[in-house]
Amino acid sequence: MTRFVIDAPVAIRLAADRSEIPAGHALLAPTLMRSQALALLYGSVRRGETDERAAKKILDGIRALRVRLLGDRVLQAVAWEVAGTLGWPDTYKAEYIALTRLQADALVTFDDELAGAAGTLVTTASLADVLRSS
Repeated sequence: MTRFVIDAPVAIRLAADRSEIPAGHALLAPTLMRSQALALLYGSVRRGETDERAAKKILDGIRALRVRLLGDRVLQAVAWEVAGTLGWPDTYKAEYIALTRLQADALVTFDDELAGAAGTLVTTASLADVLRSS
């Protein structure tokens, strides 16, 4: 089984596209991913980019994804360390790298800064990798 850590934009894309995750894959995310997805969709509605009904449907789709959400003290400690190593002003993105380091095979993100930093610490993968049967 391949375990992928996904960030909020990836979760939004999976939900919006109604993607089917192959049986051989598992999705993980830090608990903050839910709030980040909510904030991104809310912002999109406020800017007039997305219809409110469509955004709420995407949120329902994210809830339907089988994503294991984690946020324990070990994850937080590793995120703190990662953020310090990378010189980041906060730990939000570092949680994705930390979770990948602790429990997953690869990180999937559309964020170039996160992908670049993660590539020096963990394996990264593409959305196509998540959707490809193992």
